[in-house]
Amino acid sequence: MTQRSRTQRLPPRRIGILGGTFDPIHRGHVELGLAAQSALGLAQVFVVPTHIPPHRPQPVASSYHRFAMVALTVAGRTGWQATDVELGHDTPSYTSLTLRRFHERGFAPFELFFLIGADAFIEIGTWKDYPDILDQAHFAVVSRPGCPVTHLPRRLPDLAARMTPVLDPDVHGTCVIFLIEAPTADVSSTAIRSRLADGQPITGLVEPDVQQHIEQHELYTAMVPGRREDDRSADAAAGRLHGQS
Repeated sequence: MTQRSRTQRLPPRRIGILGGTFDPIHRGHVELGLAAQSALGLAQVFVVPTHIPPHRPQPVASSYHRFAMVALTVAGRTGWQATDVELGHDTPSYTSLTLRRFHERGFAPFELFFLIGADAFIEIGTWKDYPDILDQAHFAVVSRPGCPVTHLPRRLPDLAARMTPVLDPDVHGTCVIFLIEAPTADVSSTAIRSRLADGQPITGLVEPDVQQHIEQHELYTAMVPGRREDDRSADAAAGRLHGQS
């Protein structure tokens, strides 16, 4: 067998991309990523904190702290990796631009699986570069409390033909929308920030190391958007954590 024939038979890489503000990252994010990794056999899951979210208010915690909490969350999880690919850019963190940056790193669209909750995917029609963005990667949509993936074909009839509940290992050149029915925690970053501002516990809602980081740095105790004074010098260090670029 020639080297060329062996290369042609190699299966494509399956790379998950989990993006978000992660202000802070919580159990719901983790369970969504784990469900997609298990259902799709993802070799890697890149967790990408956004710098400037285009559709949401600006983060309360600085990019340094949000990246640090992501790094603490992925530590020890097989195949998971924090990346600051968005934090070095001062432009809005549009998903289409994020996917383009992964393409520039050598990943083909059919190798990428953008992981997203069903509640967020319902708004896909408002995203930049829609509908072309659906050809930049597979979309792996996971159920969220109150928003099962079984409702998506009815909610988004124009996309129903692209949706499938089963991974077809022979799908290489066509990007599709995978629907993954799995339980995920009924928790949000907004609710966590509110609990912290009210002095309520968040045990079990985030990873223990993340909770320790939040308490150590007194994050979210005052609900004032933007960074704290002692965050300003920390921003430059965000890219040095885990050595990502």
